[in-house]
Amino acid sequence: MRIPTSTYRIQFHSGFPFAAAQKIVNYLAELGISDFYASPIFKARAGSTHGYDVVDPTQLNPELGTAEEFEQLLSDLQSHNMGWLQDIVPNHMAYDSENKWLMDVLENGPDSEFFDFFDIEWNHAYESFRGRILAPLLGTYYGECLENGDIKLNYDETGLSIDYFGLKLPIRIESYTSFLTQNLGQLGRELGRRHPDFVKLLGVVYLIKNLPAEVKGRERYDQLAFVKGLLWELYTQNESVKEFFDNNIQFFNGEPGKSESFNLLDSILSDQYYRLSFWKVGAEEINYRRFFTVNELISVKVEEMKVLGRSHSLIERFVREGKFTGLRIDHIDGLYNPNDYLEKLREKVGDTYITAEKILELVGEDLPHHWPIQGTSGYDYLNYVNGLFCCCDREQEFQDIYSAFTGSNAPYHDLVTEKKHLIIEKNLLGDVDNLAQKLKHISGQTREGSDFTANGLKRVLTEVLALFPVYRTYTSSPDVRPEDTTYIKETIEKAKGRVPLLVKELGYLEKLLLRQDESYLNEEQKADRHHFVMKFQQLTGPLMAKGVEDTLFYNYNRLISLNEVGGNPGSFGVTPEEFHEFNQRRSSHWLHSMNATATHDTKRGEDTRSRINVLPELASEWEENVWTWSEMNRAKKTIIKGKPVPDTNDEYFLYQTLIGAFPFNENEFSQFVQRVKDFVIKAVREAKVHTAWLRPDSAYEEGYLNFVDQLLADPESNEFLQKLRPFQQKIAEYGIFNSLSQILLKNTSPGVPDLYQGNELWDLSLVDPDNRRPVDYELRVKYLQEIKERLNADIPQLIKDLFATKEDGKIKMFLTYQLLQARKEHLQLFQDGDYKPLMVKGKFSDRIIAFARIHQDKVAITLATRLLTKVIQPGELPLGKDIWEDTNIELPEGMPTTWKDGITLQEVKCDNTLYIGEVLQHFPAALLIG
Repeated sequence: MRIPTSTYRIQFHSGFPFAAAQKIVNYLAELGISDFYASPIFKARAGSTHGYDVVDPTQLNPELGTAEEFEQLLSDLQSHNMGWLQDIVPNHMAYDSENKWLMDVLENGPDSEFFDFFDIEWNHAYESFRGRILAPLLGTYYGECLENGDIKLNYDETGLSIDYFGLKLPIRIESYTSFLTQNLGQLGRELGRRHPDFVKLLGVVYLIKNLPAEVKGRERYDQLAFVKGLLWELYTQNESVKEFFDNNIQFFNGEPGKSESFNLLDSILSDQYYRLSFWKVGAEEINYRRFFTVNELISVKVEEMKVLGRSHSLIERFVREGKFTGLRIDHIDGLYNPNDYLEKLREKVGDTYITAEKILELVGEDLPHHWPIQGTSGYDYLNYVNGLFCCCDREQEFQDIYSAFTGSNAPYHDLVTEKKHLIIEKNLLGDVDNLAQKLKHISGQTREGSDFTANGLKRVLTEVLALFPVYRTYTSSPDVRPEDTTYIKETIEKAKGRVPLLVKELGYLEKLLLRQDESYLNEEQKADRHHFVMKFQQLTGPLMAKGVEDTLFYNYNRLISLNEVGGNPGSFGVTPEEFHEFNQRRSSHWLHSMNATATHDTKRGEDTRSRINVLPELASEWEENVWTWSEMNRAKKTIIKGKPVPDTNDEYFLYQTLIGAFPFNENEFSQFVQRVKDFVIKAVREAKVHTAWLRPDSAYEEGYLNFVDQLLADPESNEFLQKLRPFQQKIAEYGIFNSLSQILLKNTSPGVPDLYQGNELWDLSLVDPDNRRPVDYELRVKYLQEIKERLNADIPQLIKDLFATKEDGKIKMFLTYQLLQARKEHLQLFQDGDYKPLMVKGKFSDRIIAFARIHQDKVAITLATRLLTKVIQPGELPLGKDIWEDTNIELPEGMPTTWKDGITLQEVKCDNTLYIGEVLQHFPAALLIG
């Protein structure tokens, strides 16, 4: 198996295709990257900016370039011995006209060869779409769209279709008869009933009316092709037939203002295997599984072997041909049976490096140890390493400041439950309703549950879902994992306190989820229970993601650097002991898991977080400043319905955002203002308090934007900015040291360090799309060449010069480069070495993170600094004996006495004790190799 030394994530889209990536291969190789880590490159819907809305996984995305350009990129990578780690999307595809598999289902229903490819509840309880799939893709109510003339019948070579502002949905062949027989007598009189073309048209109508029900598969497709081909031939070769078709199209499309003129089109639409509806309907009534709450992404039943084989055919071929050397699985928790999928995937791709995007929600939660993969895509590491730079001791003080300013005192865990309830009510009601119907059906099979009402069961299910503490459990057989049993039992117990009148129903649900008392059931009943548990597990993840990461993380603003994907801001930071325990677990079970610090999904850039993390260290200064700013800016707020906009919670959020994301370069300020405005609107909509995507409140949003405009207007004379900037710059300076330590830890901890595109320089981005802005690679190439040219001379002087201009980010690139070179030179040490925490003693012992990696006769010691506001003053560097005094590490027996710092390349000698001030003479972090 090829284990990457390091990965570099690239976001492909039409603006950055294969040809653009090819231009940076030499740069990435020189930087020290071993593996190219690509966002999805399969055919996606037109204009996709991310690639996760796949329409055909068996083709490369033509918007990214030709097959030849892809091959050339691969060739260049392979010439540098670089691998290709590919992000794949097994859970879902785009609900889009370009999705030929789905369009085939919409046209042919149960007769489609792709009928079982998508997770659709065809036998739904609601009669309005039983036997049909909901298509919640309209901008407003169906009736309005129809009678406004927005929904149109169309005809072209592919046949009849429904068009709605670029959305094109097929018409089932059986519906052609109503179209072809309308005004048919008039055509007969015009052509003559014995005219060959008229006879052909009659024959087509007869053939459609009498399509044998038993005709399936290829024979049916051949008949459809014959009918459509003959109709197109008649349309293109006979002017009278063409006029007949065109007139019927116009007739069926009705006339706005005449309601009855749309009856024919409405009749055709009611005859389809889909039901067009207002997009908001999907929140309350849905009969297909979506990716989270996105109507335009329909889930795939990859658990079916034929679906897995078809959808992964190109992936499997590229692995077999050596093009893909690793795979990253998107949204593993969305799958029906993740373990089964992983085992089948492993059979297909053999000894290939595989990681999965998996959110580990709780401190101590781990991947199922039997999964045949190398680990996660790194969100778990991101939150542990980020939490190290938050001063845990200041939690209560910081909570008091937040509560006093915003009036918010609710405990974090209560807010989690509250926001998950909100998402159930507003976004996932239909999904929960579908699951509750299954539960009602099962309860009716036995005397124990026969008297449980649908309402009571839905209430119980809702409560348990809202309280569930992790993304999902992994029950796929009657044997439930011990940790999953614990989650279920503890959740049920909490639910009993919230709905005490439904204790029996909760007990019944507990037995179902724990797969108990099934011995007396028949096989069909066991299958029903198994299916219920599997669907329950598929729902807890989307609810957690939408309720916590996409809602609460924009509400709970105590310290927003902790509000990160997979994070738990209810826990105020991570202690060194917790960080070491996490690394030791990874070293034992997931040695080659990925170490991320920024991804395409993160809420804030890695250096934005590093700055904000400093605030608890300067809590009293922060408190004084935030109240000063608030008083200064009070008059800038708009009063709407008697209340000032923004509210204090959103205002608190904004001040932290400005502290974290304010650019080093003044030339970027005007762009920064717009970025902040875009970000705060996304944030308040996600928060769902004053406005939301489902119900935008333009008055609140405009008031908030006006507030931002006034805060950031006229930077040369703006009183607020003059007050903000000194404190912000102080924070930014300490944030730089946090960032450098974070880079060191990421590259030397157990795991594969992942570098997100462009983050070799400062990353002060906000949530997407801000973190997907174009990267200036010409600048990065130039900087790297400058650094490399000076490395052969006086490195301590180089470091001094880089710190003198630290705002340009070269110091970050220098460290990244040196660490990647060290990893390449001592590959086995960092890939396979044991992990040993080192005890730090002395005055600033809690300001140093130290550990050793040991493999055979080699050892590397990592020394990273943190929480430096009490160690140095602004303008100082945390270097030398005078700063660190007696802070030291007593080395275990048998350690070398001579070391080489992999960052400064200087020699360090010691006996049994490493004094931090002696090691950190030139750089505020060290990687000692001996």
